[in-house]
Amino acid sequence: MKYLKQLILSVGVGVIAAPAMAQVKGDDDGVLSQKAASRDQQAIDKAVNGWWKTSMKAHDSRIEWWREARFGCFIHWGVYSAAGGEWKGKKVGGYAEHLMRKEKIRRGEYDSLLIRTFNPVDFNADAWVKMIKAAGMRYLVITAKHHDGVAMYPTAIGEYSIKNSAFHQDPMAELAAACKKYGIRFGFYYSHAFDWEHPDAPGNDWDYDNPGGDKDLHGGRNWFDVHPELLPKAVKYVDEKAIPQIKELIAKYHPDILWFDTPHKLPLSENIRILEAIRSVDNNVVVNGRLARSNDYSFGDYINTSDRPAEFYPVTGDWEAIPTTNESYGYSKFDDSHKPVSFFIRLLAKAADRGGNLLMNIGPEGNGVIDPRDTVILHGIGSWMQRYGNSIYGTSASPLPIQPWGEVTQKDNKLFLHVFSWPKNGVLTVGGLTGKVKKAYLMNTTTALKTAVVNRTDVNVILPKSPPDTINSVVVVEMMPGAVSTANLPRELDAEGIMNRLLAYDADQTGKGFSRGDGKTASYWVAGIARQDQVLSWKVKVVKKTTFSLSAKYLSDLAGQQYTVKVGEQQLTGTVPTQKGNINESLGKVTLAPGEYVVSLQPASNNTKELMKLFELQLTAVSK
Repeated sequence: MKYLKQLILSVGVGVIAAPAMAQVKGDDDGVLSQKAASRDQQAIDKAVNGWWKTSMKAHDSRIEWWREARFGCFIHWGVYSAAGGEWKGKKVGGYAEHLMRKEKIRRGEYDSLLIRTFNPVDFNADAWVKMIKAAGMRYLVITAKHHDGVAMYPTAIGEYSIKNSAFHQDPMAELAAACKKYGIRFGFYYSHAFDWEHPDAPGNDWDYDNPGGDKDLHGGRNWFDVHPELLPKAVKYVDEKAIPQIKELIAKYHPDILWFDTPHKLPLSENIRILEAIRSVDNNVVVNGRLARSNDYSFGDYINTSDRPAEFYPVTGDWEAIPTTNESYGYSKFDDSHKPVSFFIRLLAKAADRGGNLLMNIGPEGNGVIDPRDTVILHGIGSWMQRYGNSIYGTSASPLPIQPWGEVTQKDNKLFLHVFSWPKNGVLTVGGLTGKVKKAYLMNTTTALKTAVVNRTDVNVILPKSPPDTINSVVVVEMMPGAVSTANLPRELDAEGIMNRLLAYDADQTGKGFSRGDGKTASYWVAGIARQDQVLSWKVKVVKKTTFSLSAKYLSDLAGQQYTVKVGEQQLTGTVPTQKGNINESLGKVTLAPGEYVVSLQPASNNTKELMKLFELQLTAVSK
C-alpha cells in the first residue's frame, strides 16, 4: 500500500507535532516507555492487520475528487472571530483563534461574553460559497469545533455550542447546502485532542488541573506516558464528546472531508481509536493526515505538510499545505500582513508541480462578513484561475527537473509551463524534456509557438515579447504519445539573468544529523550542518559558457567559522559574519563551460555546535 511505512514529519496549526513514542524521564523511565510502546503498538497492530487495512482498499476511489481539486478553502470562524484579536480593550497578538488560551479566559466568562452574544447577522452561506467558487476553490473545510470547544452548530452533545447564542441558525447546515448547490466539496475541521472547555480534555490548565497546556503540567508533552493514571480522563472526554460529535457531524451533514490537528495532545492509541470510530460509520469521507500518525505509518488519506508555507520540502504521495492570507487563521482586526495575490498564484503552481494541494485559509469577521482584505485576494486568484485553472486541476507532479523560470504541471500528454520570469530574449529553455514535442502554444490561444531541440534533454520555446500575465503566464506543450522521461536529470542553470535558487530542501544529503524547517518564510532551511562529513549537493548543468555570481543565504551564530562551496573543481570559501538574523553572503564568481556539475556545500572544519541553517545557494549570470 502507498501509505504503509511512510515517515511523516508534519506540524500542527501553531504547534509542532511530537512523535507519538516520546521518551520520558524518571526512575521508571524504561517501564513507562514500555507501557506506552505496548499501548500504541497494540493499536497499530489492530489497525494495520484489520479495519484500517480494509478501509484503505477504498483509498484511491475515496480521494479521487481531492486529487482532482488541487485547491480548497480553509475557514477558521468561531465566536473568537467577534473579538478579532482584542480582549477587554487590549490587542492580543498571534493566532486570533487562540484568544481563550492566550488570555486565560475562564470557561464561564468565555460563554457569557462570547458565546451568548455571538450574532453574525451578516452571515450569508450562499455568498460565501459563491465567492469561494469564483476564486477557483473546489472544496471547503470549516471549523465545526476549534480548540475553545465551542460547537459552531446546534449540537446535541453538551451545552458549549452556538445553540445558546443570539444566532438562531445552523451555519454548518447552510454552508453544506450552498456547497451542494454550487458543486463544492464540503467538510469540517474538528479539534479532537485539544478542548479548553471540557474538564477532562487536554489543554485547559487555568480552569482545571489538566495536562496539555502552557504550564506543562503532569509531564508536559508526554503527560500520558509520565502519568498514565490521567489517561482515563482523556478517554472519558473522547468517549463523551469527541467521538459523539464527530459521528454527529457525519450523520447530520454528510461531509466529504474531515480535518484534524494537534494529535500529540493525546496518545497515538486514542487517535487511532477516533479514526476507527469514523471508519465504522463512513468509509468514504476523506480524513487528513494529522489525526493519527506514527514514525512508521500515516493512517490518514494524505499527508499534511507545513502551515503558512513559502516553500515545500519534498514529500512522496498525496499531500496538502495550508497557507493563510495573513499570519492568523482566525480573524484579527490588527493583522495587516496580507500577502499579495501573486504569492498565492505562484504558490498554487509550486504545490501542483510537486503533486500537492493548497487549502488556503481565510478568517471571516464575527459579523459573518468575509474580511475585505481576504476578498481582494480571493478575487485576484479567481481572475487568474478563470483563465488558467485547467493547468492546476487534475494535474500531477512535474516529470521535469526544477526550472529557474517557474513551475511545471502535467495532465495526460500536456505539460503546463508556469512562467514566472518571462525571458528577456524571448527564448524559454525547458530543461530535461526528452520526449518529442507535438506542439506548443500560449494557454487559451491556438497560435502555435516555434520550438527547437537544443540537445537530447533540452527544448527551446520561442515566446512573444511580452507575457500575457504579469504573475504567471502558462505555456502549453503537447507531447507525442509516450512518457516524458527525465532519468533524474540535472537542473539547467539560467544564463540570462534569472537568479538560480538551489534550495537546501532540494539538495541531496550526505552524512547524518540534518533536520529541516517547516517551510515558512523564515524557516525553509536545512539545519544541523556542523561537520565536514555533512554535505549538501545539487546536480546542475550549463549549455553555454557562463560566469555566475554565487551567494549563500543562511542563519548562523558561529561568527568567524568557515564553510566551502564547490562547483565542479572550483571552490569558494564563506566566513560567517558577526551579524544576526538572515545572512546573504556573497562568495564570489565561478565561470562554467558547457557541461554537468555538482554544486556542494560543507563545513570547512568540524564544529561542536551547528554551523548554519541553510536556506539556499543563489547563482546569477553576470558579465565577466
